[in-house]
Amino acid sequence: MALIKSISGIRGTIGGKTGDNLTPLDIVKFTAAYGTLLSADNSNKKIVVGRDGRISGAMVKNLVISTLNAMGFNVIDLDYSTTPTVEMAVVFENAAGGIILTASHNPKEWNALKLLNSKGEFINSEEGQKILEIAESESFVFVPVDKLGTTVTDDTSLQKHLDAVLNYDLVDVAAIRKAKFKIVVDAVNSTGAIAVPALLKALGVKDFSVINEEVTGKFAHNPEPLPEHLTGLSSEVVKQNAHLGIAVDPDVDRLCFVCEDGSMFGEEYTLVAVADYVLSHRPGNSVSNMSSTRALKDVTIAHGGEYFPSAVGEVNVVNKMKAVNAVIGGEGNGGIIIPDLHYGRDALIGIALFLTHLSKSKKTTKQLRNSFPDYFISKNKIKLEKDIDVNAVFEKIKTKYKNHPINIEDGLKIEFDTDWVHLRTSNTEPIIRIYAESNFETTADNIARRLMKDISEVM
Repeated sequence: MALIKSISGIRGTIGGKTGDNLTPLDIVKFTAAYGTLLSADNSNKKIVVGRDGRISGAMVKNLVISTLNAMGFNVIDLDYSTTPTVEMAVVFENAAGGIILTASHNPKEWNALKLLNSKGEFINSEEGQKILEIAESESFVFVPVDKLGTTVTDDTSLQKHLDAVLNYDLVDVAAIRKAKFKIVVDAVNSTGAIAVPALLKALGVKDFSVINEEVTGKFAHNPEPLPEHLTGLSSEVVKQNAHLGIAVDPDVDRLCFVCEDGSMFGEEYTLVAVADYVLSHRPGNSVSNMSSTRALKDVTIAHGGEYFPSAVGEVNVVNKMKAVNAVIGGEGNGGIIIPDLHYGRDALIGIALFLTHLSKSKKTTKQLRNSFPDYFISKNKIKLEKDIDVNAVFEKIKTKYKNHPINIEDGLKIEFDTDWVHLRTSNTEPIIRIYAESNFETTADNIARRLMKDISEVM
């Protein structure tokens, strides 16, 4: 169905034809290309590999590890893990890099190779382009039998990750324990079922339950943590009279909350709430991608900092955070980056900081949400056929709205007084995303619908 090569890694659907899908041959080819790149840059032969709970995970992992061993790399196999845990494990182990086997929020038929550098951060676009070139030319060199790499399993990385979260200076375990929260977790049948309960126990939360807790990869609902997919969690929060609900995606780098009345806190407001707490103790700058709510800008300015937008994609957010020395950043999809912990989206530190903020605020989850500026984002998408020239489509849209302020740093962003719409191709799916924001939900929906109509007419 699809094979997508982008700054978010090599992502595709399992099965089908080589080159069009993520087949075993494609997995070996791109793993070998990554290994070739690392071999050229240094003599470090250690690589960390971890996976989420997907059905295809074991198969993909075996192919990846065997390929790396064949290139002389010694693999540290975390098996079931989270994206942020693998990122941190690369640093813990002083490894040359890491591969996370996860298609993040994509449905069960997808998987991906997310590729990390020696800092535990996603490789940059230049390195990504080199990997594509190496894969295309198939210029791999495998080692002789006496130099084959080894594989060792490691089950300590999650605890090291949790220890780092617990020891983070803005996380107040005593305050969280004192609040006696009752929490419901939706683990969407993946590794959040392992990591989130372990974190809550370590934070002193004794009263919690987990739905969709069996790690099968057979996701009980669409794994993207959007409101329409979290009706089960919402119902369970109300039924159990819980203080809040927590939802993560399959690789635990995205995070969102449900209020005590079953309403959505809003994935856009995960970063806003955590930033409000962090910036109140550590004034400074913030960054989010340009498809994220302007509420982060409002909160940052209120705390005396400056807000900076970036192109969409974790690599782009991280680069902008480093450039402006931001103290917090992330994305409106529920991704939180705390730079002095590590430069990666991390739901576990997000949970710990959110619960600290909630416990110290003496507010209910709903009251905390209502304390932030109210904006509404309408999130939509249009499926792309293979031969569509997206640049040509965007050029025609740009011409139609030439009298409005336009930003072309990442796709096409058009401003309408205090409202905006952002059009861009996805890094993870063959679609155009259409995000529109306004103070009023109907206005945001109307703007999005208008642009979707424009795009359809042009296509």
